[in-house]
Amino acid sequence: MSTIGYDSWAVDLAEVGAVYPFQGTETFMFILGLVFWIGWHRVQYVREGKHLDEARKMGDAEKVAKMLERY
Repeated sequence: MSTIGYDSWAVDLAEVGAVYPFQGTETFMFILGLVFWIGWHRVQYVREGKHLDEARKMGDAEKVAKMLERY
């Protein structure tokens, strides 16, 4: 199975060019990685926002205000 389009390595590699797998898909892979990266940050932003909202609603607001005024 050849992923670079060559069936035999009996050629002059100086004339071949790129010899790594999946050549020509760099742009697609970059776009896919960028979309994943932005999506991951969006998911984390939403989940952490929900967590912070829940933490903000915890406890007695009056008691917290009293403790803060004390200091």
